[in-house]
Amino acid sequence: METQERIMDTAFSLFRQYGTRSITMDDIAERMGISKKTLYAHFMDKDDLVFQAITRFINIVGQECLTDREKSTDAIQELFLVMEMLDRRLRNMNPVILLDLQKFHARAYQVFLDYQNNSLTSMIRENLERGIQEGLYRPDLDIRILTQYRVYGCMLSFQPETFPGNSDMTRVQKVLLENYLYGVASAKGFKLIEKYKQLSLNI
Repeated sequence: METQERIMDTAFSLFRQYGTRSITMDDIAERMGISKKTLYAHFMDKDDLVFQAITRFINIVGQECLTDREKSTDAIQELFLVMEMLDRRLRNMNPVILLDLQKFHARAYQVFLDYQNNSLTSMIRENLERGIQEGLYRPDLDIRILTQYRVYGCMLSFQPETFPGNSDMTRVQKVLLENYLYGVASAKGFKLIEKYKQLSLNI
């Protein structure tokens, strides 16, 4: 792994725990055991580092979602695989990071919004279309409305005030996904949800 990528990954691990506002370039240099001069050889400033670290993380998540789609045998398994991936990627993430991006890092926040409004929206819509074709989702679903419903449901875990006393993002995501799936599933799909839930419990 190149030095620039290692810096981005180290910085992101700090941002995900503490948000971006409270982490300085000194903190990142100290964590890596390098000089600030080395940081500035790769990034113009902290805002540039935040932008590139967030872009890298979102690209990795997006690619893993596509991989999970290719590995899955049906639309419901696709969502269970994505949930397992998000459990790894979002575990122990402090939801304040999104608020920090919105307030202090406009370019990085725009990357997040672009992902939400384009890639994520497309993946959800295509999963609904796939599930209907496979007979696992109800044929009478309003795909346009449910796509937006699911997109904004995914964002709720980044709003800690919505679930006071529960800062576990992956737990929130799992509960919301299960309820969404039960809402769109056909009788055939309902049986598959139960099957995949049981398999995930036994892992």
